[in-house]
Amino acid sequence: MKQNPEMKVAQHNMLPGVITMHGFLGRDSRDLVQIIDEDNSVIEELNITPEQIAEKMEFFREQGNRGLGEFIQVDPHFAVKVDSVRGKLRCPFEDPGLVPKTNVTVKNLEKHTELTYTDMNIHCIREHCFFEGKGSFFRMNPEFVIEILELKPTEE
Repeated sequence: MKQNPEMKVAQHNMLPGVITMHGFLGRDSRDLVQIIDEDNSVIEELNITPEQIAEKMEFFREQGNRGLGEFIQVDPHFAVKVDSVRGKLRCPFEDPGLVPKTNVTVKNLEKHTELTYTDMNIHCIREHCFFEGKGSFFRMNPEFVIEILELKPTEE
């Protein structure tokens, strides 16, 4: 994929202070297309789709909503907490609509690991295969996400 004008606008929107205080790119100096291509290659190699990742993240968010801001047990060995913050954000890719400001923390109690992500992460992974730039506050390392959430490869 090539860095087209739309991607240049999206990358500008991801800079600190444009949509969020810290932005979406962290210390990553690569073009947005390179960031997306690299992460997409990782999940393709593992035979996982962005939709699978987003669906599992949504599943845990929905389960965690039942906890009303406290950790709740989700079988077989997860604990999940959802924190909602007032307000909504626009997508840096300029998709229509606004995305709620929600933080989800998933603890994999068997692996002794945890992951915190946002509704924006879910949206950007599903719609754009964008896991944020290296060093960003909400960077989702695809391999780590797949391992913690225990995603299985798609059937061919």
